[in-house]
Amino acid sequence: MSFKSISQLKSLLDENKISIKEIAETYIKRINEKKELNIFIYFNEDKIHDQVKVIEKLPNNKTLKGIPIAVKDLFCTKNMPTTAASKILNNFEPTYESFVTQKLVDQGSMFVGKTNLDEFAMGSATNTSYFGNTINPLSKNDHPLAPGGSSGGSAASVAADLCLGATGTDTGGSIRQPASFCGVVGVKPTYGLCSRWGIAAFASSLDQAGVFSKNVKDASILLEEIAGHDQRDSTSSNVQIPSYSKNLNPSLEGKVVGIPKEYTVEGTSDEINGVWEEAIKSLEKKGAKIKHISLPHTKYALPTYYIIAPAEASSNLARYDGVKYGFRANDSKSLDEMYELTRSEGFGKEVKRRILIGTYVLSAGYYDAYYLKAQKVRKLIANDFVEVFSDCDLILTPTAPSAAFPLNEKQDDPIKMYLNDVFTVPASLAGIPGISIPYGKDKQGLPLGIQLLSKHYNEQEIFNAAFALEKDYE
Repeated sequence: MSFKSISQLKSLLDENKISIKEIAETYIKRINEKKELNIFIYFNEDKIHDQVKVIEKLPNNKTLKGIPIAVKDLFCTKNMPTTAASKILNNFEPTYESFVTQKLVDQGSMFVGKTNLDEFAMGSATNTSYFGNTINPLSKNDHPLAPGGSSGGSAASVAADLCLGATGTDTGGSIRQPASFCGVVGVKPTYGLCSRWGIAAFASSLDQAGVFSKNVKDASILLEEIAGHDQRDSTSSNVQIPSYSKNLNPSLEGKVVGIPKEYTVEGTSDEINGVWEEAIKSLEKKGAKIKHISLPHTKYALPTYYIIAPAEASSNLARYDGVKYGFRANDSKSLDEMYELTRSEGFGKEVKRRILIGTYVLSAGYYDAYYLKAQKVRKLIANDFVEVFSDCDLILTPTAPSAAFPLNEKQDDPIKMYLNDVFTVPASLAGIPGISIPYGKDKQGLPLGIQLLSKHYNEQEIFNAAFALEKDYE
């Protein structure tokens, strides 16, 4: 059985054409058949059967009753391990649900497993995980491709048909870039729309929970369920959450779409620029007015991000010291040595690199030169978007500078890997919402994504425009 969407599966359930137990068996079988892709860190058939018994008793009006969802292994899940793909949390099992996963549980979701990611969400290829690389399900023969990162396991789980939706987190592009690589829909909402409570922190002023799905409507259904105010998260926004899925409207008549000149980046393939051009023409045909715009501080986005994010990471990851929970190194002769050995053995190379960068830019003598300056530049980048959105409803850009690349191609060159985020980082620094949808393919038949951005809390606008463009490929 193949299910195309959440709405379709919900209809089959409502008409008693399928049971929740049958859904569970279908997805368990699929996951077992695709284990070589290493998509899941945690997959437990007994746990899925236990959920089935609970879900069957829920009323039918639960939006996601019986819908199979994969959860990025950065979200705390009750009585299931939460590792952040790190050795340091290898034996950690929370006693509570994160805000986002609790909302999904309340609506009757069936968690099929915890997905692989870059360790502590630091990476762009899901190749820094303690549990090994995830392989993009679109790979051919013996040429494994990267699924993108850091939420590569979640994007791959949707692309491989192992669930109908998945949670992800996006700090600098970690939902949108893997969505592009795996040919699925990925949404990063406005910063603060979804609570960060119960998510292992990377960079607190940037981390944002979001979703992956097979289509735009499913993404809108999932986002309206996981969004909402949470008093336990001081950065959570107390705003009304619209019914995105019911308000979907593909009409773009009179909408102004900005095309930023700074996103024409050297090294971006002609195929990606071609897909971008096609999307621009399609929006025009659908009634949108195209406006060429400038976001002048875009060129500073990557260096700004790679100062602020590691600085916050070095502070957030200080809690993993082997004292209260998680991995603890053996054979230490003093407390200081226990800290040193635990952190050097427990963290992977990329995480240690970012902790070192972050500690350096926050140190005395360098704080003003790096961290403070980066915060000022971040404000300028955010102001660029504010100015543009006074005249535009949306911005259209490519999602990533390339299609999915071979699995270990950029592993030894962190700078090349960081450049993958060139189109996604500016929106993260500004805290605005973005969506990536598949829009065309390259010569090898690999998907290419385009990104739509809008002003804060304007998720409906990006869903509507994405919904309209999606119809080009139905």
